[in-house]
Amino acid sequence: MILTLELLNLDGGLKFWLYFIPYLTIGYDILIKAVKGILRGQVFSENFLMAIASVGAIVLGDGLEGSAVMLFYQVGELFQSVALGKSRKSIASLMDIRPDYAFTENADGRLNKVDPDEVSVGTIIVVKAGEKIPIDGIVVEGTTVIDTSALTGESVPKSIFVGDEVISGCVNISGLIKIRTTKEFGESTVSKILELVENASSKKSRSENFISRFAKYYTPAVCLSAVALAVFPPLIRLILGFGGEWNVWIYRALTFLVISCPCALVISVPLGFFAGLGGASSAGILIKGSNYLEALSKIKCVAFDKTGTLTQGSFTVTEVDAVKGTKEELIRYASHAEGYSNHPIAKSIVVAYGSSLDLTRVNGVCEISGKGVKAVVDGKTVLVGNKLIAQETGVKIDGYSGVGTAVYVIIDGVYYGRIIINDKIKDTAKDAIVALKKAGVTKTVMLTGDISSVAQNVGKTVCVDEIHASLLPADKVRIVERLISEKKNNSHKVAFVGDGVNDAPTLMRADVGIAMGALGSDSAIEAADVVLMDDNPLKISKAVGISKKCMHIIYQNIVFALGVKFVCLILGVLGLAEMWLAIFADVGVMVLAVLNAIRVMRVKNIK
Repeated sequence: MILTLELLNLDGGLKFWLYFIPYLTIGYDILIKAVKGILRGQVFSENFLMAIASVGAIVLGDGLEGSAVMLFYQVGELFQSVALGKSRKSIASLMDIRPDYAFTENADGRLNKVDPDEVSVGTIIVVKAGEKIPIDGIVVEGTTVIDTSALTGESVPKSIFVGDEVISGCVNISGLIKIRTTKEFGESTVSKILELVENASSKKSRSENFISRFAKYYTPAVCLSAVALAVFPPLIRLILGFGGEWNVWIYRALTFLVISCPCALVISVPLGFFAGLGGASSAGILIKGSNYLEALSKIKCVAFDKTGTLTQGSFTVTEVDAVKGTKEELIRYASHAEGYSNHPIAKSIVVAYGSSLDLTRVNGVCEISGKGVKAVVDGKTVLVGNKLIAQETGVKIDGYSGVGTAVYVIIDGVYYGRIIINDKIKDTAKDAIVALKKAGVTKTVMLTGDISSVAQNVGKTVCVDEIHASLLPADKVRIVERLISEKKNNSHKVAFVGDGVNDAPTLMRADVGIAMGALGSDSAIEAADVVLMDDNPLKISKAVGISKKCMHIIYQNIVFALGVKFVCLILGVLGLAEMWLAIFADVGVMVLAVLNAIRVMRVKNIK
């Protein structure tokens, strides 16, 4: 205590250095950043404000306060780093799903360890227990249980059997399996996810852009205001015959600078969005940018595709009606024509055929968007599709009004019959609609290319407000455009949820496009703004809930930061605020805002 008192009574020069040395130790990096900013022409930054205010305080003899300003600012930066690390952790954990190798099998049964990029489509790879699945494919040998939590957020392992599709990034838990790859590594699910994550931070929301513009003009304004506060009041006092009291007004100006530093805003707002993206990814929801995260909070209307979105997309043939030839002949021609297609309806017809396809008998395959497929099988022209494909050729068919999807088969211009296919509604589809209504969505719409009877059955079961059937891709876009035009204002957004190739244009046209990531086509995932990794429609309301929580916390931080700063700035100008209050107004508010922002990551209880 005696030594401390003696130090405080030392002459100004020595006292200055006793404070300035620890100050440099604490804040040298801030000073370097400030100088670099000036050299680059970026003068008005928070580093510049902190450097001027703290150095000025020391020069005026307030070394303790100058050092304290820098110390607490660095503590605030530490809190920011910790918070950023927490939010980054959930996103960075996705990087762990990237497989480093794949095993291929030689003719003599030995395994070769290769780079996944070197594995071509159709190669048989071996995945042992405990290893990551490196490339998307179909299991051809073995059974196992896989952990999909890194991709979907689903903690319950999934049983896998021969013939099941598996996606890269999942972990093989129990048994050895052999997989025939269906995609190259660069096109596999894991690569697509990592690409989405890497690009997400480049798309800023309107709120983030506002903060960037605000800081651009705000910082020069407060610097000029601080100069004015340091110069004009003393000059006016001198003109009026009073003492200038330069030290008093320079001190107030420096306090004004510290108070006005916009750290709480420029740090907590982007951090809040980053935490929201991280929290969503941990729940199996990939959002491609903070602009889409913000848009999710404004959704008032959601339009759904039917197949693979509200229904499972796992079709089964329930009836084969042949009007010419036999049922076996009908299903044989239809399955070969559909043999190259990945559409769920096509796959169900191939499964119903029961025998292995000889695709050497097939050529001239042409997919007709929204209608069906055309192919030459054994020299005969085969058309397989909905009633629109028959209307296009002028062939007369018998209509079908029962429950199920009718696929019509026309061979060499002659109607041969129809195949009836049914799709099961997802267990969570109705709950998803109810949850969206609770989340503030006022209108739900179902858009499908299926016939009216099937659409009405599914739509009424899941309780959507509007049902539109027998649509082509262009019709879906037109209806979504109408829904957008009906919006009351720009704060209301329209979302579209789909999974197929034909949904890509509508996903791009909607304010927010949401794709089913597990069964969805590559084009749908590419076109969408949000990807649900486990195809569970309940995740839509969870995504909306996360975005609303994120925006609520961000607005809290903006109001809190600006409110405290405004009050403290007034007190600083009046000389009622010392440097300690300035420290709270800057660093204290920043720390509180950062701690508030990381609450966004708690998404487990959001439904």
